[in-house]
Amino acid sequence: MAKKLMKGCEAVAEAAIQAGCRFFFGYPITPQNDIPEYMSARMPKVGGCFLQAESEVAAINMVYGAAGAGARVMTSSSSPGISLKMEGISYIAAAELPCVIVNMMRGGPGLGSIQASQGDYFQATKGGGHGDYRMIVYAPASVQEMIDMMQHAFDVADKFRTPVMVLADGIIGQMMEPVEITEGGNVVLPKKDWATTGYKTGERPRSIVNSLYIEVEELEELTNRLQARYREIEETETKVEVYNTEGAEFVLCAYGTVARICKTAIMQLQKQGVKVGLVRPITLWPFPSTAVHDAIVADSVKKALCVEMSAGQMVEDVRLAVDGKKEVAFFGYSGSRVPTAEEIAQRILEMRGA
Repeated sequence: MAKKLMKGCEAVAEAAIQAGCRFFFGYPITPQNDIPEYMSARMPKVGGCFLQAESEVAAINMVYGAAGAGARVMTSSSSPGISLKMEGISYIAAAELPCVIVNMMRGGPGLGSIQASQGDYFQATKGGGHGDYRMIVYAPASVQEMIDMMQHAFDVADKFRTPVMVLADGIIGQMMEPVEITEGGNVVLPKKDWATTGYKTGERPRSIVNSLYIEVEELEELTNRLQARYREIEETETKVEVYNTEGAEFVLCAYGTVARICKTAIMQLQKQGVKVGLVRPITLWPFPSTAVHDAIVADSVKKALCVEMSAGQMVEDVRLAVDGKKEVAFFGYSGSRVPTAEEIAQRILEMRGA
């Protein structure tokens, strides 16, 4: 298959269409505006629906409605916009509905900046909305990986009847790379007996989509069902890349764009005779705790360094995974500043000489 050059935001939109997504509801915000712009042109051509809502709150509730009717549906936004969607995401999780949400992260808190950041890790992985719910969270490190994850995200969302988030920093959304997109043709969607597609007496049980439970026992039944589902997701859907860790003296831990920068730092350090590995979570939730633990706690490893474009968020999960058995240092910048390979390499050299 021939490759073609595509911008990340446009590629992720096309990947969703090829995965059978036919409904998109969103609202403009930089740096993800290329997604709704692309969808506005493409959706009518494939018989789909593009609608620019009056707000992020309206958009996520439109997603709720389309998902409840059994459609493959998505929305996208950037950091502050995702914050506005969080109540609706919690409702969707409680209603046990599948959908895909793309967050092209920008700097924060507040309106922050329009440049890239990784400051939304807590929001995505710890439940930015209310109540006992989780989302599967994918963290692509390239445009191609973002395409592959989008196509997989819809299948996983349908399988577990849950919202799935693709969490990418704005760099990946705006960069252009050669990619392959498999044309899905007429995607055969799974049967959804629970969907609210109309009811006739005697044909099937009445479908009800709901997230309000007045009786304590009913709410507990829902949350227990969700928690059992999340445990299954943890057992079957965790994804991680372990790179160059065999015999490593130090291990870097990073995701997204920063993980690519770390690989450049690793190559620089190799030329200086320093063996460094990388463990890259691909699912931020479920977090690959076992793989992170095994990579860092290996006998050859002296210390680990978690690198992020934030003030330090994923580092907490890394330290929990390691359970105090090895030192996990942190290096990162907030405010949309991007760590360089040279800076990361220098931090490793400083740790080696300490």
